[in-house]
Amino acid sequence: MKSIRFLNGHGAMLLAGFGLAAIGLALEPARPRLSIPQGSGNEDTADPEAEQPEFPQLPAMGNSDSNGSMIAVTGIDLTGSSILYLIDTVNRQLAVYQANGGAASTQGIKLVGARRIDLDLQLSGWNDRSEYSFEELESKFSELRAPAKPVK
Repeated sequence: MKSIRFLNGHGAMLLAGFGLAAIGLALEPARPRLSIPQGSGNEDTADPEAEQPEFPQLPAMGNSDSNGSMIAVTGIDLTGSSILYLIDTVNRQLAVYQANGGAASTQGIKLVGARRIDLDLQLSGWNDRSEYSFEELESKFSELRAPAKPVK
């Protein structure tokens, strides 16, 4: 009578995989929840045990590709619709499209917006809330590049 080993090469790998998956699920840390501050802003009086609303997680998937003259980037917007950004790098144009699926009456694609971006790309800054403006950084870098004064 032949002895059948349960833990042959494939069985051992399968058992190890299930074991690692179970350990991973058991040790998975609790996901932090986003909370909205409530009350007068005094943190000492806020109840840490109070139930805070959860924000829905949005799907985070996208893709991009390019050739010599076009860049295409896809993603999902806040409504769950597919979004496509097309950038013409030769003519410096931007176009944004939104695609909807579902029932036949809601399916479709629409142009959200388009514009020439050649002048946009010439801006030193606009609506820029950085720590330093472009001009401040340029000044600091030019000071670093300046030749050292000879010591007499």
